Amino acid sequence: MCIFCKIVDKEIPCTKVYEDEKILAFKDINPSAPVHVLVIPKEHITSVNYINEGNAEVVGHIFTTIAKLAKELGVDESGYRVVTNIGMQGGQSVAHLHFHLLGGRNLGWPPG
Repeated sequence: MCIFCKIVDKEIPCTKVYEDEKILAFKDINPSAPVHVLVIPKEHITSVNYINEGNAEVVGHIFTTIAKLAKELGVDESGYRVVTNIGMQGGQSVAHLHFHLLGGRNLGWPPG
């Protein structure tokens, strides 16, 4: 079982920001910005490569929730970034679909 599945199952604690029956959002333990929240589906989906017609609805729900969280966290007006990594070379460190919500500072390009 992956670490994010263990967080969903409450085997590993997290600092929860939002939860409903489909998704969980929590603070990143190694933040890259003043606001750094991970938003994950509760269902294990390995990465974007594994999104299909049967599970795609949760991704839309994640993005509508990210917009609400950005407003609640005060970064909607100043700007924020949403990032997902796919595969080892893409920087994916946990094989469970997750989106990083980053904000609260000037986020230059390339990311870093």
